[in-house]
Amino acid sequence: MAEHKDLDRKVIKLARQIVKMCTAAGSGHPSSALSVLHLTAALMYRVMRYEPKNPWNAGADRLVLSEGHAVPAVYAAYCDLGGAAGRQEVPTYLKFDDTLALRAAESLLDGHPNPAIGMAFFDSATGSLGQGLSAAAGLALAARLDKSDKRIFCICGDGESREGQIWEALDFIVDHKLTAVTTIFNCNRQGQSDFVSQQQSAETLAKKLAAFGFDVKVIDGHKWDDIFQALTARPGDKPVAIVANTVKGWGVKELQKHTYHGKPLEESQLAAAMADLDALAGELGVSGDADAKADQIVAPKAVTRPPAANVSAGEFSAVMAEAGMAKQLDAKTLATRRAYGAALAALGAADQRVVALDGDVKNSTFADMFAKKFPDRFFEARIAEQNMISAAVGLAASGRVPFCSSFAKFLVRGYDQIEMAAITNANIKLCGSHAGVSLAADGPSQMSLTDLAFFRSLARAKRVDGQPACCVFQPSDAVSAFKLTELMANINGMCYMRTHRPDVPFLYEENEQFTIGGFKHLIDGQDIAIVASGYMVHVAKQAVEILQAKAGLEASLIDVYSMPLQTEEIIQIGDDCRGQILVVEDNFLGGFADELAAAAAASDMGVMVNALYVQSIPKSAKTPEETLGLVGMTAEDIANAAQNVFDRSEG
Repeated sequence: MAEHKDLDRKVIKLARQIVKMCTAAGSGHPSSALSVLHLTAALMYRVMRYEPKNPWNAGADRLVLSEGHAVPAVYAAYCDLGGAAGRQEVPTYLKFDDTLALRAAESLLDGHPNPAIGMAFFDSATGSLGQGLSAAAGLALAARLDKSDKRIFCICGDGESREGQIWEALDFIVDHKLTAVTTIFNCNRQGQSDFVSQQQSAETLAKKLAAFGFDVKVIDGHKWDDIFQALTARPGDKPVAIVANTVKGWGVKELQKHTYHGKPLEESQLAAAMADLDALAGELGVSGDADAKADQIVAPKAVTRPPAANVSAGEFSAVMAEAGMAKQLDAKTLATRRAYGAALAALGAADQRVVALDGDVKNSTFADMFAKKFPDRFFEARIAEQNMISAAVGLAASGRVPFCSSFAKFLVRGYDQIEMAAITNANIKLCGSHAGVSLAADGPSQMSLTDLAFFRSLARAKRVDGQPACCVFQPSDAVSAFKLTELMANINGMCYMRTHRPDVPFLYEENEQFTIGGFKHLIDGQDIAIVASGYMVHVAKQAVEILQAKAGLEASLIDVYSMPLQTEEIIQIGDDCRGQILVVEDNFLGGFADELAAAAAASDMGVMVNALYVQSIPKSAKTPEETLGLVGMTAEDIANAAQNVFDRSEG
């Protein structure tokens, strides 16, 4: 067996600091951090090819800490190595004692991995468990596109392995033969409130992983020879998974007690903890020795990536004709989802950074147009939307511009992953098709009616750079869908677009321009302002015609296609229309009506915002018109509601 005295000295030093930093913070997870300490030290001081002082190096090996609460172990090592943080243009080189500011408001060392605040060593925010392995898979996909031999290491907890997304990611890794990923399960046998289930034991995990198609290596996670033999194993046809038996609270007796999770030691307990570590140092034969240089880090190979640039999808008519939609162009009728697919394929031709993922519905979202043209940049995620979103985060961290497509309803199960992507500031693009009640025959289990409320909350949150956490788009016709897809590709940040299933008439000429937060004033009237988005713009347009024909009322019609919405001019239009706005949307409450109601309440114009939205859970019907009838949102319903609003304003 090899001697690793220098590393023994190092882990004792790091262990002391882990305990101290959590006590100084008054919170944290020292017991979990100590359990991964040997694995972390082996990776960061010996195995990984990277530059601590240049975490932005595109060719570097990557470490994803899916078990994000164990991050003090990474911080201790990274600060010991003088790792860089902050902005690449003006980096800050961390010092060992910077660890003692863990979790402080002014510190770059957040409670869980958080690249957005300046820790570029991390590629994705983790801590909401189960997501890191998917991000690692995305990093590996990008490495393949880069033709890089970089390796991606991902540390997961044993309790965390109960999360279904872990197994989505493992399937994905095997499907796509991502042998660059080494998955490490930290099996310390304890969760937060109890011991882990037998189903998450090291023995059972090893059997599961083997059944999934992995080359499984079961090791002692505190023995250097075991660790290095496993970490340096060259993968063959199967990706490697390491099951590491570890001790939660390694080295400190108090922290090894049952359920000592997420709890630092009190100041009064530090002396005993240091004594435990001193005794352990004596057993290891490194007692009293000064800390020695332990790193043998090898620099990574250089990688060249496609440069970032503004990208054009091309001319609408030419692209649509090339996509086989000449008849629809002549008829000027097309579904927004089809225009999205054509634009995505055109963007793929224009920019090598653009990649696409889909959840086994590519022939419905029309992402298959991209898949057929660029199979090497299309990644089928199958029915595993959570993994798809987190894998996109890994791709985005590697300089790609990933578009994720699925039914809007199916993206609902990935809302946690979307929020973590927002925390990361990930440059991912989401397209949810078949949104709203216009889906009709498939019924409510396939519609998305809650999405605008969720995404509006992100649209109204700001990133550290002041930009929206997510830009939201809802095109009403093929031209706007095409242009907004192009716009999303040129926004540095997360975007969500909502498309619908039915074919609808064109509303715009192909040279029309669209902006973040924009709207279009389609029809000018002075009696009432009707505001609609997506499919409902067409229904509201019919309502405007009914109002004119039946009552002689002249209504304004406004197409709101983006959030956060620029509301000032719309409120002014409402003020000019007798102070009345009627918002029509095919979703549950929380979307554009709330956007305008909040704006009206903050203004001094006394504008009243009325809302017509889906107020009951719908059911199947054979046509969109029938479904709209069931929820009281036909053109006639809108016209009647507008008439009632107008009548009240007269009274």
